[in-house]
Amino acid sequence: MKHRVVGRRLDRTTEHRTAMFKNMVTSLFRHERIVTTTPKAKELKRFADKVITQAKRGTPHARRLAHRDVRDVEVLNKLFDTLAERFKARPGGYTRIVRVGRRAGDNAEMSVIELVDRTPAAAPEAEEKGEKKAAGKAEKAPKAAKAPKAEKKPAKKAAKAE
Repeated sequence: MKHRVVGRRLDRTTEHRTAMFKNMVTSLFRHERIVTTTPKAKELKRFADKVITQAKRGTPHARRLAHRDVRDVEVLNKLFDTLAERFKARPGGYTRIVRVGRRAGDNAEMSVIELVDRTPAAAPEAEEKGEKKAAGKAEKAPKAAKAPKAEKKPAKKAAKAE
């Protein structure tokens, strides 16, 4: 019986698991959106919500407690300055998990975990990547439109045949 047993082990030792979640929560606050497996996302949601609740208190002691989990000072400052202000009126539920399908290599179910009130400034990063890909496709299209080279090759073959 699993009475009062909370959390998932995720096939890792305790030290590895805690280090992994500290790194993942730092990445989540830095990028405001990460892609991971669904069980990791579900555990990370619990972890991230606790850290955001500490940041909303805004006291020096809360900063010290959050610093145990978020070791990057820039991300910690972002957490206390911008993210805590953004979630000030929200009583909980700071993250959302969206399932995105299965990973090709091992068929693991993948999810996107993101902060609920993402700023529009964080979203253009994905749009810029999409524009770069679209620009790359646009560059390839004119190369395909250069059909005169294709016409020259049959002419050479015809000259050789005569």
